Amino acid sequence: MADVPVAVIGGGVVGAAVAYTLARRGVASVLLEAEPDFGLAASGTNSGIVHTGFDSTPGELETQLILRAAELRGPVFEDLGVTLRRCGAVLRPHGPDDASIVREIAAKAAENGVETHLAGDGALQVPGESITDPVAYTHALVAAAEAGGADVRTRARVGRIARLDEGLALGLADGGEVACGVAVNAAGLRADEVARMAGDDSFSIYPRKGEFFVFEPPLPLEHILLPVPTERTKGVLVFPTVDGHVVAGPTAHDQEDKDDWSVRPGAYDEVMVKARQMWPELEDCEPVASYAGLRPAGRAGVNYLIGPAQGCPALINVAAIRSTGLTASLGIGEHVARLVEAAGVELGAERRLEPAETPAPAGPWWRRTAEVKT
Repeated sequence: MADVPVAVIGGGVVGAAVAYTLARRGVASVLLEAEPDFGLAASGTNSGIVHTGFDSTPGELETQLILRAAELRGPVFEDLGVTLRRCGAVLRPHGPDDASIVREIAAKAAENGVETHLAGDGALQVPGESITDPVAYTHALVAAAEAGGADVRTRARVGRIARLDEGLALGLADGGEVACGVAVNAAGLRADEVARMAGDDSFSIYPRKGEFFVFEPPLPLEHILLPVPTERTKGVLVFPTVDGHVVAGPTAHDQEDKDDWSVRPGAYDEVMVKARQMWPELEDCEPVASYAGLRPAGRAGVNYLIGPAQGCPALINVAAIRSTGLTASLGIGEHVARLVEAAGVELGAERRLEPAETPAPAGPWWRRTAEVKT
């Protein structure tokens, strides 16, 4: 007999949003995070930018979930007491080729139903782009899920998966075991490894490193400054944080080592030559900190792999959720809840979870994994 209807593997922002959504539907779950705290990996080392989906490819699952999350976000952030600052963004072209790309992006935004304004100088203004504290948000989701009946655990690394007559048995590295009817694999960089424990080797995850540099600016930055994207990357951004700092980044360095969170020696010059062109006020500034995030990217450009594992329908993969995971998290949670229901778990009527008291993370979110300059 199962200990719990659903086990969620991974306590980053996506796993936390799944546990939160299930709790809102009255489903008991256990949230298993391998690290000592929630949101320590990719979720706590991103930009903290909450996107509108203005530049997302129309019709793709990722885009659908981003747009759905935008519909859900306001009341949830209010319930959770998490800051969401609608600062807007500006994407400015620097030549005829750029201007053409910006016009294409504006057309894409219109197709996605996202408000943008194309200025006379060719700059695209995106008023809905926002910033938040991704660590505080992840913690608030976990706390609300726990208040709604979820069992949340840290230092609970899943080391093996065995099939039961009805469901799965998750063997933990500390020797414990959790029996569940359905497991949700939201293990981020390790999602491919978790899937293989259940016999699904259909995909693999590699880490795409994004390096960032944090500044105490000479004056406030009011908007997110966006570069014209390329086919490979959205490029280096300059953006404010909710605590008043300014960040430049990220890079997009593909690597194989899932444990290398270091900032490469050449990353600073790679970022700053572009960042200072976008915001000259950084010219005489020195960073107060730097950090690197590892985005869980899918091979061959395949991302947002969400669905039952091959050969093991009791395991639902939520894998290769790249940097838009923060933005799409609530949409992902709702989508996964429907997959859990299709797997045989009954969902109750949606309810509002009372905001739970949760200790605020110590210091700015970016400092948790930052290499602080002294």
